[in-house]
Amino acid sequence: MSAPTRRRRKKLDDEEHTNAERWAVSYSDMMTVLMGLFIVLFAISQVDQQKFTALRDSLATGFGQGTVRSSVLESNPGVLEGVSAATDANEVGTAGLVTADKGLGEQASAPQAAGAQPAASSPTTDPKLLLAARAEAAHLEQIRDAIKSELGAVGLSDAVDYKITERGLIIGLVAQDVFFGPESAQLTPTSQRVIDTLSPTLRGITEQVSVEGHANTLPVSGTGKYATNWELSSDRATQVLRRLVESDGMPADRIMAVGFGDARPEVPGTDDQALAANRRVDLVVLSSAPDAVRKLLPIVAAGG
Repeated sequence: MSAPTRRRRKKLDDEEHTNAERWAVSYSDMMTVLMGLFIVLFAISQVDQQKFTALRDSLATGFGQGTVRSSVLESNPGVLEGVSAATDANEVGTAGLVTADKGLGEQASAPQAAGAQPAASSPTTDPKLLLAARAEAAHLEQIRDAIKSELGAVGLSDAVDYKITERGLIIGLVAQDVFFGPESAQLTPTSQRVIDTLSPTLRGITEQVSVEGHANTLPVSGTGKYATNWELSSDRATQVLRRLVESDGMPADRIMAVGFGDARPEVPGTDDQALAANRRVDLVVLSSAPDAVRKLLPIVAAGG
C-alpha cells in the first residue's frame, strides 16, 4: 500500500516549477516607463521661440509696457485687449475708489517731450486713480480756500502759508515773530486770533489734524525752561492744540500734537529769514484717501 503513495507524491513534486527570471518582466516594465518619462520631459523642455516671443509681447502689452494695443497668442485664438483686461484683473475697490497698482494704466495719446517731467496722465498712472486724486485735491483746496477767506476777512491772510503734499493740506503758521518769539512757546495775541479764525473750518471737516511744532537750528541758551529744541517744539505744538481744543471747541479725538525739534527745517540756512521761518507750527489736515491716491496729490495740485 505504501508504494503507490510514493509514486503519486513524486509526480506532484515534478509538476511544481519555479520561474527564477520573473523579475526580468518587472524590470523591463519599469525601464519602459522611465524611457517614456524621459521622452516627455525632453519634449516639453524644447521652447518654441516664436510662441515664447508672442506670449512675452502679449503680456507686456497687457501690463501697459508694450506699444501695441492688442496681440494674439498663437496657441490661443483669443485676443488680449490691451490694458483693459489687465486693469480689470488688478483693480481693488477701497471706499469706492479703485486702487490698482500704479503700473497698470492707459497708454498716453502722444509721447512726452524730451526732458519733460512725467505728468499725472503718464502711461504709468491708472485713470481711475488720477480721477480720485483730483477729487481729493479739490476737497483739500476747498478747505484751504475757506481758511484763506476767513483770515482775509480779518486782515490776516498773510499770516499763514499752504501746501498740498502726499500727507494732505499743510497750514504753516509762519510769520516772523507773529506766533512765537525766540525760545518761546507762548502764543501772541495775533497768533490766538489766527487760530480762533481758522478753527471753525477745522471743526467742520472729518479728517484728523496733526499739530506739528518745529524750532530753528539755534540751540536753546540753557537759561530758560527748555533743555533742548525738542521740548521747545513740543510745547509750541501743545499750546496750539490746547487753544484749538479748550477755547475753540475742536474735538479732542481728531487732533494730536508732536514736536520735531530742529530736525525738519522748512528753509535751510542760519540767516535771519531761515531762523524765523523754521520757528513755526504746522497744522496738517491728514488726507484719508488710499496711499495710491495720496501719492498723486502733489502732481495734481501742481496742475499735472
